[in-house]
Amino acid sequence: MITILGLGTIQAQEDSEYQQLVNLFNEWRAFETPPLLAGAPDYTKHRFNKDHRIFKSLQGRLNKINFNSWKTEQQIDWFVVRAEMNGYDFNYRVLRPWERDPAFYQTIWTYKSDVPAHEGPTNHATLELWTYVFPLEEGDQMRLTQELGVIPPLLNQARKNLTGNARDLWIAGTNNFYQQKSHLEKLAKKIPENNVALQKALGDATKETITFISWLEGRAQYKNGPSGVGKDNYTWYQKNVHLVPISWEEEVNLLQRELDRAWSSLVLEEKKNINLPPMVAARTPQEFDVMAEKGVVRLMRFLEEKEIMPIKPNMEPALREHMGSFVPEEERNFFTIGMHYDPVPLYSHFYHWFDLAQMQDEPHQSPIRRGPLLYNIFDSKSEGIATGVEEMFMHAGLYEDSPRSKEIIWIMIAQRAARGLGSLYAHANMMNMEEAGAVHVKWTPRGWMEREPHLLKFEQHLYLRQPGYGTCYITGKYLVEKMMTDRARQLGAAGEAFVMKDFFEAFNDAGNIPAELVRWEITGEKTIAK
Repeated sequence: MITILGLGTIQAQEDSEYQQLVNLFNEWRAFETPPLLAGAPDYTKHRFNKDHRIFKSLQGRLNKINFNSWKTEQQIDWFVVRAEMNGYDFNYRVLRPWERDPAFYQTIWTYKSDVPAHEGPTNHATLELWTYVFPLEEGDQMRLTQELGVIPPLLNQARKNLTGNARDLWIAGTNNFYQQKSHLEKLAKKIPENNVALQKALGDATKETITFISWLEGRAQYKNGPSGVGKDNYTWYQKNVHLVPISWEEEVNLLQRELDRAWSSLVLEEKKNINLPPMVAARTPQEFDVMAEKGVVRLMRFLEEKEIMPIKPNMEPALREHMGSFVPEEERNFFTIGMHYDPVPLYSHFYHWFDLAQMQDEPHQSPIRRGPLLYNIFDSKSEGIATGVEEMFMHAGLYEDSPRSKEIIWIMIAQRAARGLGSLYAHANMMNMEEAGAVHVKWTPRGWMEREPHLLKFEQHLYLRQPGYGTCYITGKYLVEKMMTDRARQLGAAGEAFVMKDFFEAFNDAGNIPAELVRWEITGEKTIAK
């Protein structure tokens, strides 16, 4: 007897199978959050080894799902879950931040990230100080007391877990705890003196942070091993976790090409502008505020009048929250140097805040894409588009009335390529972190990376902690540009016009997933194999 299923029955069956993926995703995320040990997340080797069988079971169940008949967006969700599981596997086998990376145990964060989650590996008990409003209400006093209470047992555990020999990560990570100590000391001036429990929690957290710094410094002399993951591991990680289809060697070639292109374009732009007056940086807070206000208006008007992307009510307010403020000339770092000449190039990069506003106000319909993906898997999309639009908006006409601003764009691209190259050599263990930083400084035009060593150390440390992040600005930019190329070619072959506004709308609506998955959703062309 032959049973013929109606379309409704088939659809219901496929929806039921997809729901199995959602259920598995929820199980996976619950598993990925570690149990507590003495009140802190458990990152002991015993716990990881004990739970590895459960992880392999989850991974096996995922691989048994047959998604071939599903809708494209549902198939993409399957690849998102697989990428996250691959990220866990890589951390377990190779990266092991809980063993190699002291900064993994940093708890205090004073700022909101401009991407969906903090950049780099973080523990599961971060204290987001930026979410508190002072003076504290009673409920926040209780919350802060509880969150500070995690620091002593977490650092006590860290002294047992940190058995790795990655010298650069060890030395640079120690500085994170000097920063945490400073944040805790400043916090002491803001909390109520009559809240005994909160005062004790803060005192204990400060004492344990100081003890941890001493412990790290006492062992630093014995750390002499490499911190990079090596070329092969780097390539595997990019292709299987971040879904960037480019090897270590190919990334070196791409970033070197972008560095050369940016420098040569800067030289040509300078030649074209030779008879124009030089740009003048803001010299006072008042001058900067005027420049910043004009910059916001100029960018938003450009995006709307040129029909670059759909303009939503939450976009300009999101941008205005991050307009910046005046910085004295001697204290400016790479980004604030350019910002004081013209803030619009950096405001273009603040596409990030448009992205996060949409994530908050228009949660994705897929529960798998609704929140931040783990292990910074969003980087090729988030950093790729933020870096890409700097140049795209320029080519679309943003600086026709301010031609010297184009010079800033080329300087920014060169800096991203230079720091990415340094990070590639560091991960290949061809350079240490200091030498990678020297590449970063040497190949940034006009000496703009020479003024502020803290930014340099922060960036190269982050990129050593998180493979692929140092390059994602350029590799992600390339993938977005390729996506635009493929879509324009596809529409042209069908006799249709490429509409920039439609492209950006589809790109934004795909959610914060790897760029290659966005490309699949927009073009319908699948390039990733199961």
